[in-house]
Amino acid sequence: MTNKELVRIILKRINKVKILIPIGGLAIAVLMYMFAKNKPVVYSVKSSLYPLSAPADASSATSKISELLGGSGGSKSLSDEANVNIEEVARSRKTREAVVSQRLAIFGNKTIAEILIDDYNRDKSFFAPTIKKSSATVELNSSGAILLEDYYTVKFNKNNLLEIYFSHTNKELITPTSSILVEKISQFYKELKIKKAQLDYDFTQKKVDSLEVVLKTYDNQRIALNNTTLFVPLGKLQYSVPKENLERDKLLVLSQRNSAASNREEALWRLQKVTPTIEILDAPLPPFLENRASKIIYSILGFAMGCILLVFLSIAGVLYRYVNLEVKKKLADTVETSTVTESA
Repeated sequence: MTNKELVRIILKRINKVKILIPIGGLAIAVLMYMFAKNKPVVYSVKSSLYPLSAPADASSATSKISELLGGSGGSKSLSDEANVNIEEVARSRKTREAVVSQRLAIFGNKTIAEILIDDYNRDKSFFAPTIKKSSATVELNSSGAILLEDYYTVKFNKNNLLEIYFSHTNKELITPTSSILVEKISQFYKELKIKKAQLDYDFTQKKVDSLEVVLKTYDNQRIALNNTTLFVPLGKLQYSVPKENLERDKLLVLSQRNSAASNREEALWRLQKVTPTIEILDAPLPPFLENRASKIIYSILGFAMGCILLVFLSIAGVLYRYVNLEVKKKLADTVETSTVTESA
């Protein structure tokens, strides 16, 4: 069978079922329309947070303190890279588990984890696995936290605002869950900032104390040398007390103490003055954005898929026979070639 014959046979087959092709396309289009109509609406809401802080003022204050104490530069131990990232706090599992453990009165005092699992099992596809609600609180919160991760996104916009987008098919769940999410993010961020400032202050205080002990040791050594120096008459052999090494070492430790004191004052300033504050600019309140499946697009795609499917089914037998003949022809040519080669 040549290629021209194959094309002619295919066109004949398509011509025979030309009436059935649009009918099949319409049938699939109706099914896709019903699928889009029954697909749940996804509601979305945006919350905006602005973490208030003053890193520039802190750096300026540190520089002034360092100059007053005789230091040569600003703080080196407290870097911006070590600051708490509110975006990571918002994405953390601890935050998600704290959110899903909360109970909502409007849902019969169920936890958010239970509500998310019930909604997932109701809206899931036929082939998706069912999530069982565990009686253990830890396992239940863990399952709810995994589900919650897919329902919200966190990012910073160009104005340095933290934007939280929460989406779900349950409209009544949007506002309470988003509000609790914002509350937990703010709470954990403040706790981590205060904890970090406290740890910075404790570390610098211990360093200053240890350097003070070293300075007192040098002072005690110098006092001991002064008390044991023997004065001899003029013209006699005199002994030089090695105080120069003590002075040099003391100046080195004194410089380190001044730098540590500068860091301690900065840590104390952050602990007392830079109290982390988060301002909610956009509260998660209605109206919500609605994402509905387009019935027209689904219908058009269904019609195209139905027509293509019926065309393929009508010519599948012809294509199968053509491929079968070509394979047999290739095998026959291969056998003939090998026979000629052996006889030669």
